[in-house]
Amino acid sequence: MGIPQVLDEVIYLHGNRQGLSVGWLTTFWLAYILSEADHRRSVVEEWASGLQETCSVLAPGPVRVKDFTDDRLADVLRYLSEDVTWEAVEQQLGPRLIRIYNLEDRVIRLDSTTVVVYHDPEGHILFRHGHSKDHRPDLPQFKVMLGTLDPLGMPLATLVVSGNEADDGLYIPTVRRAQPVVGQGGRLYVGDAKMSALETRAFLHTHGDYYLTPWAQVGKVPDLLRALLEPVWKGEQPLERVDVPGDSQGGEGKPKVLALGYETTRRQEAQVEGRSVAWEERVGVVYSPSLARRARRGLAQRLEQAEQKIRALTPPRGRGRKQWEDGEDLQAAVRKILKQHGVEGLLEVAYVREVEQREVRAYRDRPARTEERVRYVGQVNWNRQAIATARRLLGWRLYVTNAPVSRLSLATAVEVYRDAPRIERDFSRLKGHPLGLRPLYVQREDHAKVRLLSLALRVLTVTEDVVREGLRVAGEALRGLYPGNPKRQTARPTTEGLLRAFHGITLTVVKLPDQTIRHITPLSSLQHRILGLLSLPASIYEDLALPIASIPP
Repeated sequence: MGIPQVLDEVIYLHGNRQGLSVGWLTTFWLAYILSEADHRRSVVEEWASGLQETCSVLAPGPVRVKDFTDDRLADVLRYLSEDVTWEAVEQQLGPRLIRIYNLEDRVIRLDSTTVVVYHDPEGHILFRHGHSKDHRPDLPQFKVMLGTLDPLGMPLATLVVSGNEADDGLYIPTVRRAQPVVGQGGRLYVGDAKMSALETRAFLHTHGDYYLTPWAQVGKVPDLLRALLEPVWKGEQPLERVDVPGDSQGGEGKPKVLALGYETTRRQEAQVEGRSVAWEERVGVVYSPSLARRARRGLAQRLEQAEQKIRALTPPRGRGRKQWEDGEDLQAAVRKILKQHGVEGLLEVAYVREVEQREVRAYRDRPARTEERVRYVGQVNWNRQAIATARRLLGWRLYVTNAPVSRLSLATAVEVYRDAPRIERDFSRLKGHPLGLRPLYVQREDHAKVRLLSLALRVLTVTEDVVREGLRVAGEALRGLYPGNPKRQTARPTTEGLLRAFHGITLTVVKLPDQTIRHITPLSSLQHRILGLLSLPASIYEDLALPIASIPP
């Protein structure tokens, strides 16, 4: 992958710096992160002290344990936090990793996630409160935008921005970062509904690239969807059937339906860099049965939850039970619940003014009187007609693309967008096991390790792809990767599983007065096969047992 060479070429250091270069220090730190599933700085020095012999063989110069001190590792993060430096790293590293691929039919997928920070955001630009995808709105966060290459899921561009920035404005900068790596013209970019902003689509079209995205249900889009569905509901518009790829079968042995739909075209116009751009855009009207089922279940749950909360607002009279004496306040509370659950117009609430009269006896100088206590009660009814209309629309979405049919048919577009979990797996690795970015306890913005872990994510995705492709070409599967089940085979091993297969290898060095004995744990047949699939010689381990002076460079 050339990580040490790229970093040492891009990062310029003070001439008096001694010890390991930034490139090699970063490489060893990545080795620690991937083998130990831990990105903390404080423990790297101790780890390196137990591997000093191995590190000294691998590095181009002598390795000292003090090369791995906390402040030296902090320097790595500081260098990678510089935007100009990081952009140069990605632009040089990307072509080295994808040079063997034909990018004409590859997909570049764009998406973002948030990372919460357990630290006071006072005075920070990066750590801000915003819409949290981690469901922690109480904590500051920053946002990570990835551009990845399918089918590897390998990062091409990594943007780290403030936690309160909107996603819409991150797509064009990410594409700009990816273009020097994958080239410009004829590339297909895929993203979620936030990518459907007209400015983003126009930018991609102007640069000769293609886009595929669901159209966000805002503005006039819902009305357009209903208009395009009218001929379908009247039986005037036939629908194309898209079946699940592979051998998936539905009832009675029939192929399982992935989607139904048809497409039309619309003319689009936009301003890009001060000039007007017009193009023909394909609009796919697509129905997903699985999406419709999930959406209907969700709608039913939201209706029930909203009804329960509205009824709970006006309990029967009793001690300690809040009563609404102002009808407008009650209506405001009901509107908030309806909006929170997305059922506005689906539940009808009638407001009843109840008056309770109570006779009060005379007491001292106070005469007998009648007191009135007023309260407002909300009575909930389901708007069956509106609910039926809403249910009829569930599962339908509009997809837009400027790609020609020869490049992206309607069926292919559905299948390509359905592969969105590829990038979600990257986020899962980045924030969970093995990279463990979340939770993050840092006080300095340049200590957020996203860019370092982005390099580790590249190692994970590239290693996995190389091994899987090797198994596919050989028509083989690996056996022995699953503890407790040595006979289980897989043709799609994960990098995490491959690394576990190498746990327990040790280099033993015995220093006697007249000689030094070195012994490396013999490699198993599984380990030999994995190295072969990676085109790596077994000598990278076996040569460690040779006297240091005789080890090949």
